[in-house]
Amino acid sequence: MVAVNPNGTLRGKTALVTGASRGIGEAIAVRLAMEGAKVVVSARTAEDGDSKLPGTLHATVDRIRRAGGEATAIKADLSSEADRERLIKEAVDAYGDIDILVNDAAVTFFIPVETFPKKRFDLMMEVQVWAPMHLSQLVLPAMRDKKSGWIVNISSGAGIHPKQPYNRRGGGTIYGMCKAALERLTTGLASEVYDSNIAVNVVSPGLVDTPGVAVHGLINEQTKDRVQPIEYIAEAVYQLCVGDPKTMTGRIDYAEPLLKELGLKPSELV
Repeated sequence: MVAVNPNGTLRGKTALVTGASRGIGEAIAVRLAMEGAKVVVSARTAEDGDSKLPGTLHATVDRIRRAGGEATAIKADLSSEADRERLIKEAVDAYGDIDILVNDAAVTFFIPVETFPKKRFDLMMEVQVWAPMHLSQLVLPAMRDKKSGWIVNISSGAGIHPKQPYNRRGGGTIYGMCKAALERLTTGLASEVYDSNIAVNVVSPGLVDTPGVAVHGLINEQTKDRVQPIEYIAEAVYQLCVGDPKTMTGRIDYAEPLLKELGLKPSELV
């Protein structure tokens, strides 16, 4: 029977997972809680009715608590600097300094470059690039003091340069640009904090059947065979959060190949 292990490998650790009201963020939060972490989950969707998509922060917290884990929800809009600062303050007030930061939150518009509005460009850059950087800035002082910490950024295969034959439908260029920037931030930050024993890594999911993917229609007859169970991403993130910061840092990993490298299969989620 799958259950939370309060004495697991993350016992005594505090984790903050953004974008955790549904999908990949929810699965990551659950996986970290299964190993004994105290998990703060954050998103804009706290209650039913906050979004047209299914899933809420309180549902994520209830799922973890029913299994015997410890979690709390903090609603925050990561496009707001004040909300980001409040999120970290309230998370630290709840459970203490952040040991693990997982930047999963995203807002995405699929529009060709030719007609992409600046307002939406700015929002995507704010949430997908600047917010992970700012949240990292806010948690790094405590991590440096403890000489311990793990930051995992969730990217995408969209960050890889397109190759011919090109998909002329377009629309994913700005999303891919944001993810490429996030990956470069990850490797650069990893080098900057290496001496403080802090790991900074990227996990890129495969194509996962989540509410966000569904709303953009990304799973179809051509792509359905590439759909990957969400447990792969959750497991990959967990493994990076228990890895040695001296040897497992600055990585851009795809979930399934990482687990194959480690000789592991994903754990079932509670």
